[in-house]
Amino acid sequence: MSLGAVILGGGGVATYAAASPSSGHGPEARAKRPVRVYDLALENAGSDKRRLPRTETKQFSLLGVSWQDADRQLDGTVQVRTRDAGTGEWTGWRDLEAGVDPLEVPEADSEERGATEPLWTGPSDGVEVQVVHADGTTAAGLPKGLQVNLVDPGVVTTAETKLDPAAFVTAETPTPTPGTSTEPTGSPAPATPTAPATPTAPATPTAPPSSVPQPPVVARAGWGADEAMSPEAPEYNPDVKAVFVHHSAGTNDYSCAESPALVRGIYAYHVQTNGWKDLGYNFLVDKCGTVFEGRKGGIDQPVLGAHTYGWNRESAGIAVLGDHTSTGASQAALTSVARVAAWKLGQYGADPAGTVQLTAGATQDNYFGTSYTAGTAYEFDRVSAHRDGFNSECPGNSLYAQLPSIRTLAAGPVQGLKVTSLDGTGLSGTTYYTKGKVTARWSATTPTSLIKEFRVLVDGKTAATAAPTATSQSVTLAAGAHTVAVRAVHQSGRSATTAALKVVTDTTAPTFSTAPKLSLRTGTVNTTAVPVTLAWKSADDAALRRTQLLSPTTATFGPTTTSSQRTAKSGTASTWSMRASDWAGNTRTSSPSFTPVILQESKATKSGSWSTRSSGEYLGGKSYSSASKGASLSWTFTGRSASWVVSRASGSGQAYVYVDGKKTATVDLKSSTTKYRQAIWTKSWSSSAKHTVKIVVVGTSGRPTITTDGLVHLK
Repeated sequence: MSLGAVILGGGGVATYAAASPSSGHGPEARAKRPVRVYDLALENAGSDKRRLPRTETKQFSLLGVSWQDADRQLDGTVQVRTRDAGTGEWTGWRDLEAGVDPLEVPEADSEERGATEPLWTGPSDGVEVQVVHADGTTAAGLPKGLQVNLVDPGVVTTAETKLDPAAFVTAETPTPTPGTSTEPTGSPAPATPTAPATPTAPATPTAPPSSVPQPPVVARAGWGADEAMSPEAPEYNPDVKAVFVHHSAGTNDYSCAESPALVRGIYAYHVQTNGWKDLGYNFLVDKCGTVFEGRKGGIDQPVLGAHTYGWNRESAGIAVLGDHTSTGASQAALTSVARVAAWKLGQYGADPAGTVQLTAGATQDNYFGTSYTAGTAYEFDRVSAHRDGFNSECPGNSLYAQLPSIRTLAAGPVQGLKVTSLDGTGLSGTTYYTKGKVTARWSATTPTSLIKEFRVLVDGKTAATAAPTATSQSVTLAAGAHTVAVRAVHQSGRSATTAALKVVTDTTAPTFSTAPKLSLRTGTVNTTAVPVTLAWKSADDAALRRTQLLSPTTATFGPTTTSSQRTAKSGTASTWSMRASDWAGNTRTSSPSFTPVILQESKATKSGSWSTRSSGEYLGGKSYSSASKGASLSWTFTGRSASWVVSRASGSGQAYVYVDGKKTATVDLKSSTTKYRQAIWTKSWSSSAKHTVKIVVVGTSGRPTITTDGLVHLK
């Protein structure tokens, strides 16, 4: 495939390059491949034209556009589109972010170049470039030496996704760095590598310990840095007063397995395209939160970087991989940026949420139009953005809006802390009750990597501690009233504490001041269901929660309920078991037994005239009926409650009820509708005893008849 140029209809200039299919795509090339940069010159073919003679090029995954004068601003927008090496599909046009910052002082023997921010494309084998004004016309007055810089980050290990742990360094033989080529034809050939001159050892300052833990960092050896590419020794600042946050621009469409290659690509671009002596950023963070060591010199040292023009002498730079103009950084990335910022600033006793006076190293304006004069001090947030110090859109509007979150994550305290439950307790109103052991459960929105520990406070004092990954902890409380709270300690030492919860330890079981008992009630009687009332009284010295019926059926009642209408099976002894519970979980059970007994009318002692009636509606299929005044039926039994069962109709009359020889009631059986097996009269006693109930026909005028179905009693 070849490289060439076309003139766009709108007047813009486009150049394209396509890779030869045989260039570096074989298994051997994929197994291990060094980093290479291919510089393709855009030659001047007229006042409004740029043309790139055809040439072959190899695979690349990152690109940018550069020019000779680093102080020269490119008049126009650089747009590129690339061809996917796997599918052969071309992307749409993508803008390259405006040029990177110039250096405050020269860093290397090579000439510093002006350049756009690099764009990660993924494996590609074709490119097309245009430089246009906002109206689509050709950008006039383009700087000299305009180039398209294609970076192949290479493959340095057989498993690109295997990353070393924090600051782990392995011995590595430097990979020879290829030279660059601007030849118009042919495949660029790497220059013969030469051993770098041994640099003078820098005066490395003593790294002060930090007030917070160091986050995991993938060392340069871990992401495959070719140290022969940057032989110059690092320089050091006196300290780190602030951290500047950047984005690498380009695209978010990369996998985290590609992050080492992306870092290698940026490294090569900064050194071989920009002409810097090393990668500009001190740290780089991908969207999965992996932190990569940037410029060499020691991650715990105040290494002078090349990231924020005018302010590098007093700061460190952290770049988030990706474009965050309209898309915010991931939570994992924000967390890692916060951890790095807190650690670096913590080495010098600086609060990430605070401000600091920084001395300008250059006279310039920032993105917001604020003017700075070299040698003058200005106030900055300890965690600031690239655009706060330099006229750049970096780190993008979305990431810029996330800086307050980064400061809070870095400085603490823990956010969103709340107790989600207090297991082993019961809550009544605003008070929790327990028998002693409680388990506090909590949640927080701050990532656990920024938390030092959790503490459970009892009466304001630490009763137990838990790891930053914990979400619960148990404690045992002595008898009496207490307060329980959860405290989260941020790695900075700042703490957040939940509101104190009132907890009462209660080990005393409830009582039944009135034991459960049954009494007969009015209603329809069946041989399998006799209407009864279940009554009780339960209490607790602290807080009664409920009373439950456990058998012969189940039901739950509130703490103030003392009775319930139920039915009982006739002729069967049933245990009526009830359990009283308090809010602490203490219980007491009472289980009396009762037997409803149906005494048929045939069991009564008769006087006067009675006739037998038969119907399936009667208890046992039969009943007694009488219209004879003074006729009576008597039942004698031993029990604690009784009910008289009758049939009712519009023509039914009245009857007297005698209990143990004394008249106690006059009962009228008249009803607008016909009803059978009705318990119409009941009486209960405090204890079981022998009683006689007699009913006597009144002989009511016009409706003298009564029909009785029997008597029910409880024993």
